[in-house]
Amino acid sequence: MSAQLHLLQPEPLAHVEVAPEELVKSFAEADQHEVDLSRYGVEDWVCLGFFWLMCGLVFLQFFTRYVLNDSFAWTEELAVYCLMPVVFIGAAMCVRRCRHIQVNILYRYLPPRAGRALSSAMDVLAIVFFGYVTWLVARYALAVDNEPMTTIAWNKSHVYWLAFAGFALMALRAVQVAIENWRRGYSVLEKPEAFME
Repeated sequence: MSAQLHLLQPEPLAHVEVAPEELVKSFAEADQHEVDLSRYGVEDWVCLGFFWLMCGLVFLQFFTRYVLNDSFAWTEELAVYCLMPVVFIGAAMCVRRCRHIQVNILYRYLPPRAGRALSSAMDVLAIVFFGYVTWLVARYALAVDNEPMTTIAWNKSHVYWLAFAGFALMALRAVQVAIENWRRGYSVLEKPEAFME
């Protein structure tokens, strides 16, 4: 029994003496790496801004409701409306980075030329879809023009114009992705391993 308990106990960690100069050198090497912000697009920063605005509104709602026992009713509505640009403008980021859900098992069994043709057709279909939904959202934003929000007398159509901007950006990013796929000669559907980060 004691032999079994001995096997279950972890080995003690060995303490390795490190000279202070070595420790300072390791921190200096870590500081030499520069932060690369070039891979972020405009939609990333807009989405981040709306995300933090939404977080601030949710915190304000929590604070006024549970600490002051007198909640601001408008914080909930504005937080919900902040979620819309986070979703739709954030989706443009996913289009740019080819991160939407996709089924690529079929491309493993297709001949390369057929896979290339089908992938190009999917690029065109994505552009048409995003363009059509952009048009639909614009029509809806025009339909609710001058309709006030429930708790604040602000125009509700502004929120839908942000959704329109997200879909329009998705359509533009889909065009960019299609051009890059055409120049490269393959897409994420054909070679998903080439797009791993």
